[in-house]
Amino acid sequence: MMSKKVPIALVSTYPPRECGIATYTAHLREGIRQATASTVPIAAISHYPNEYQYPSEVWWELLQDERSSYQQLATTLTQDERIQAVGLQHEFGIYGGRDGEYVLDFVEKLRKPLIVTLHTVLSQPSANQRRIILGLCQHADAVVVMARKGVELLEKVYGVPDDKVKVIPHGLPSLDYDRQTREDVKATLGLQGNVVLCTFGLISRGKGIETVIEALPQIVERHPQVRYLVLGKTHPEVARQEGEAYRMELQERVRQLGLNAYVRFVDRYLDEEELVRYLLATDIYVTPYLAKEQITSGTLTYAMGLGKVVISTPYWHAEELLDEGRGVLVPFRDEKALADAVNALIERPQWAKEIGSRARKLGKSMEWPRVGERYIELAGAIQAKRRDVGVEARAR
Repeated sequence: MMSKKVPIALVSTYPPRECGIATYTAHLREGIRQATASTVPIAAISHYPNEYQYPSEVWWELLQDERSSYQQLATTLTQDERIQAVGLQHEFGIYGGRDGEYVLDFVEKLRKPLIVTLHTVLSQPSANQRRIILGLCQHADAVVVMARKGVELLEKVYGVPDDKVKVIPHGLPSLDYDRQTREDVKATLGLQGNVVLCTFGLISRGKGIETVIEALPQIVERHPQVRYLVLGKTHPEVARQEGEAYRMELQERVRQLGLNAYVRFVDRYLDEEELVRYLLATDIYVTPYLAKEQITSGTLTYAMGLGKVVISTPYWHAEELLDEGRGVLVPFRDEKALADAVNALIERPQWAKEIGSRARKLGKSMEWPRVGERYIELAGAIQAKRRDVGVEARAR
């Protein structure tokens, strides 16, 4: 370990654990490192000791289901004079206890400036879920959400003052969009001559992939060159609970509809290089999620950063990102509307090109180094405010 001060330590799941929050945190860490040229240590959440072979930036492990581990980590970070602030990533399902309530033991014990990033803000939480979010917000110096809707929900549903909540968008890599033409990449994937639709991410029932499959007969009837890619393995937590049941249901429906030639499942966790290659080959990116209550989507952000034409259901993050003509929204579970949108984009290429250009322009403002800078600016403001409060208290 290094002896110099570090601007922020992050508490989260972390690669090689296969989890969207882990991937987010790895990118956030790199963005902060690029922006500040400083060390950014990680406290990684694991189910049990030595579960993963973590990289060197993981300095500590938090054992997800061991309650004592939360207070121990809080004490360790509090006593470590190198650590100037702590950034905690929150999602239901990555912390132990009922609804992940053990995380409250950590924030109650910690005595460092704390930024809590909320990846989900429920509009209708259970009493216990509301208690957890309130506890996190009360102990945090600042709360980060990735969409304006999160600020509104925290104020109206949880009573969190809006001046405590900051919007910092989901980041994306500095992607080299022009390094290969779309057709060149398609050829390497055996997709030459096809119009490629794509959905990627860890697979679970809430992703709504069945809506796209049900829409495909109406699409390929007019455009038989269309191919639909479903990229990603089943979410590990889903696989623990029900195995591959959802994927098997999707594959069976593809067979029943006679779509085997039109749908390709890529059943593995894609590294960034492979993911970008598939996205470069994509003509239309689809996020057919089933739930309105999603205030962040890393997959949507990636697609927009590459200038993809996006069709999405109107969950909160999509409504914000695709506003002002940056994409096309269709109703939840409406395969006819989805099919009509795909067909219209294929038949109106100039319209599709304009949508992709607007998406790419917004994406440039969300690259990870800029996101990292905003976290460090927020951490600095928190520390300055704490110093001012301390000076005032001593003056009294």
